[in-house]
Amino acid sequence: MDRLRRKKRRRRRIAFILLPVLLILFTGLAYGGYLTYKLASATSNANSELNRGEKSDMRDEAVNPAKDNFSVLFVGIDERDVGENSRTDALILATFNKKEKSVKMVSIPRDTLAEIPEHGKDKINHAHAFGGMDMTVATVENMFDVPVDYFVKLNFNAFIEIVDSLNGVEVDVPFDFTVQDSKDRKNAISLKEGTHTLNGEEALGYVRMRKQDPTGDLGRGERQKELIKAILDKSKSVSSVTKYDNVIDNVGDNMLTNFTFGNIVALQKYASSLNNIETLKLEGHDLNDHGYYYELEDESLWQVSDTLKKHLEYEEDAQTEESQGQNQEEEQSQDYSQEQQ
Repeated sequence: MDRLRRKKRRRRRIAFILLPVLLILFTGLAYGGYLTYKLASATSNANSELNRGEKSDMRDEAVNPAKDNFSVLFVGIDERDVGENSRTDALILATFNKKEKSVKMVSIPRDTLAEIPEHGKDKINHAHAFGGMDMTVATVENMFDVPVDYFVKLNFNAFIEIVDSLNGVEVDVPFDFTVQDSKDRKNAISLKEGTHTLNGEEALGYVRMRKQDPTGDLGRGERQKELIKAILDKSKSVSSVTKYDNVIDNVGDNMLTNFTFGNIVALQKYASSLNNIETLKLEGHDLNDHGYYYELEDESLWQVSDTLKKHLEYEEDAQTEESQGQNQEEEQSQDYSQEQQ
């Protein structure tokens, strides 16, 4: 019986990173009112620090979203069963640039072969089972060689309710397919190619489907990002503002983050950028070596890493610090020479 339950839980897992970026919109549209109070309360209840403290080990100082470039790791996971060592179902790394007020985003396939600290090479979605968010963050930092400043982890129990509270979302379905619903009823959801307004169950099926997609996990990652944008578009409409009360409750009850409410208020300046998020793509190939893995192409990983670093101006900061260090050494050397003379 326990084995059957575990099998059902695995089938229920969906590859979707829910809507933490909606909090940016809530702050802008509800600031100063009752919803802001609710948002502050939800953020406080969801706050969770990493063992490393308030800053990445790759940073000299903690970054402030109000004045610095920063990165966020969005994590989708099924943790309905307390005590279960869950694997991540979705990982999206996003970078934010303060000058451009721009956002770049990359979805990491769940079966990506990655170097997990203290565990060697394994699927990246195993990192959370090995060591929770700390191990997940460390693995992503190691993969891209960029700091992960913040994280938002979403349990997707509230997914259907959130989409339904917005009266559905519009997406462009790329091809016909049929999938099971949230109650594991086979072929309960059937979607046709074309533009449709999906309810919560249909949206769940849209983002969980993988095997019928010719591009597999990559296609699912693209659908995740498409649905995020669709919900952002819908959430900004005037008619949706009255729904925010329930949406905030649903998100707040199923989220953990090291963002503070003050951090989220600072994100409001990025609200106008959310329609133009630049999505990056990781290229790779299937690897069937004692199981299925997705192995990234070195050139693709390097290009994505370089793009994220430049967007964060991370390399520039490092070069500046290195240059300052060299100048200090030269000044000290000159001072020493003068003293000897």
